[in-house]
Amino acid sequence: MPQDKLRIIACGAHPDDCEYVAGGTAGLWAAKGHAVKFVSCTNGDIGHHAMAGGPLARRRAAELAKCAKILGIANQALDNHDGELIPTLENRKKICTLIREWKADVVIGHRPNDYHPDHRYTGVLVQDAAYMVTVPFFCPDIPHLTHNPVFLYYDDKFRKPVPFSPDIAVAIDATIEKKLDCFDALESQFYEGGCNATADLVPKDAKGQAERRKKVRDEFRALFGEKAGKFRKALESRYGKPAAAKVRYAEAFEVCEYGRQPDEAEIRRLFPFFPK
Repeated sequence: MPQDKLRIIACGAHPDDCEYVAGGTAGLWAAKGHAVKFVSCTNGDIGHHAMAGGPLARRRAAELAKCAKILGIANQALDNHDGELIPTLENRKKICTLIREWKADVVIGHRPNDYHPDHRYTGVLVQDAAYMVTVPFFCPDIPHLTHNPVFLYYDDKFRKPVPFSPDIAVAIDATIEKKLDCFDALESQFYEGGCNATADLVPKDAKGQAERRKKVRDEFRALFGEKAGKFRKALESRYGKPAAAKVRYAEAFEVCEYGRQPDEAEIRRLFPFFPK
């Protein structure tokens, strides 16, 4: 990659998490020629009400491949069982290796107080990497990073022990359709409802199926519209009040206190779609 291009790696617990919380921003980075990679820390092999194991893992990998094409990014699912992710030394080394191999400027992960154990432990693994990626003799077969990346958290709704802080809010109006296209591609999770649904969720007739797809898309469009309202003040700080008032869809991120601490100039360099 040219020296002026950014490299971003996002770690999610399951093969849909990154798309859900950062797909719009990833599309913005990719549209400017920056390199983005989404990593699922599990293969998602129990995330469905009617299938599991290898067949489901392969299906979800295929869904991720569709999303990567839609967004113009790379992605990878690690071969850890869904629901069984643990912050072991082996997994810490794996995450450090992936960050180093990508030569990341920005690393994004879950906050470690999420509802799902896989989300929490993905957050812990990313936190544990926030210093170790710079240590030369940790995973010495992969060159260490001489500059620590900026580490960010995804938006979430959990309030204890502390609520999410929208340090950086991004207008994703330009990429909302691509993000919604990803939800279409991730049909095992959203169209078919994932592990907590039942077989009767999906209609049998073509008209009903089309209506089901439209319903899912409309619900997610509304959700990310709500986030624009929720993060309006944070949007104003980077876009200005008049422009922020026109933003219809948004994603937000919190700066992790681990890793490099960016000043305003660096935030604007790392998020080059903010107005000058």
